[in-house]
Amino acid sequence: MDSCGADESTTARWMAAHRGMYERATRHPFTVSIRDGTVDLVAFRRWLGQDYMFVREFVAFVASVLLKCCKQSDRTDMEIILGGLASLSDELSWFKKEAAKWGVDLVGISPLSSNTEYCRFLQSFDDPEISYTVAITTFWIIETVYQDSFAFCIEEGHRTPLELLGTCQRWGSAEFKQYCQSLQRIADRCLANRTSDAVKSAEEAFLRVLELEVGFWDMSSSRS
Repeated sequence: MDSCGADESTTARWMAAHRGMYERATRHPFTVSIRDGTVDLVAFRRWLGQDYMFVREFVAFVASVLLKCCKQSDRTDMEIILGGLASLSDELSWFKKEAAKWGVDLVGISPLSSNTEYCRFLQSFDDPEISYTVAITTFWIIETVYQDSFAFCIEEGHRTPLELLGTCQRWGSAEFKQYCQSLQRIADRCLANRTSDAVKSAEEAFLRVLELEVGFWDMSSSRS
């Protein structure tokens, strides 16, 4: 049983210890260019299509987190995770509407290598040997990177183009931040009662997500 306790400091320590890597993921030149109003709209269209493909894979990942919660956790985090899973249906619909607006052909898109690499990482969580603790930690940091990145684009002083404000507000909202904080609390609670090896595995997943996020943002500016 992957039991959970009551500690809220592990993820905060990671954020401090790996601040440079975290900032590379959340203050990437691509999202900074959105905030500055200098974004290449060709790059934005590329990101839009690739992220739609990613979210389709993300649905299966979140479902795997939910399954691990049901099987491995002695706490009921189901409602929070299920809420995130349910919201992805609306998210996919949003991508389709945005793609139509921007002239992005979602049917004809093929995943670029950075996207493929990230999706393979998500697929690896189908392995029943990967614990709920590692899975929920991974879920938390994926969502948090997006929230922080797009919240930066709507902070005071931004010059984000009007046509991109809706995108930034979608992930940069206070409501989405609260959801990310709920996931963080679950992750911290789970990490509190785990062995040092289990915590190390979760930290490795945390760092891997940051690497993959940087690669995904890079992909928006080049066809890697």
